[in-house]
Amino acid sequence: MALSKVMNKALNSQINAELFSSYLYYAMAAYFEDTGLPGAAQWMKVQAMEELTHAHKFFGYVTDRGGRVSLEAVAKPPLAWASPLEAFEAAFAHEVKITTLINNLVKLARKESDFNTDNMLQWFVAEQVEEEASADEIIQKLRLVDQSKGGLFMIDRELATRTFTMPAGGAE
Repeated sequence: MALSKVMNKALNSQINAELFSSYLYYAMAAYFEDTGLPGAAQWMKVQAMEELTHAHKFFGYVTDRGGRVSLEAVAKPPLAWASPLEAFEAAFAHEVKITTLINNLVKLARKESDFNTDNMLQWFVAEQVEEEASADEIIQKLRLVDQSKGGLFMIDRELATRTFTMPAGGAE
């Protein structure tokens, strides 16, 4: 069964949202590089790569289901934040927004009786729990250290250890 026109359009919108997410996290990485926090920059670069794999998953799914991928312009992200905490709070808020978009896609798939798309989206539903929790954990640590430069340095060192691992089976 091919994708309905409405589902195809909605999935194309999600591809754009995932590409914007990658842009946003690369912009945050650049901000952290400029502020002397290479660990936070590394964390954001890995996050940006994850978002690209999400876009790729949606892209592959649309084409596998006989849909047509139609790429739109990606909006320019902000370039700076008032503090590392504000940047991670923005990342968390963005992930909450993406969760809402994914949940809306699930609702649409169910309305359309598109069980294949509903099934595929369940991976993203679970992924968003991890995405939100990961950003929130860093926010909580940044709040604990508040303005302590030593604490920020330790968190930055911890963030530097994050690496990107291609999901099993590639980005599919």
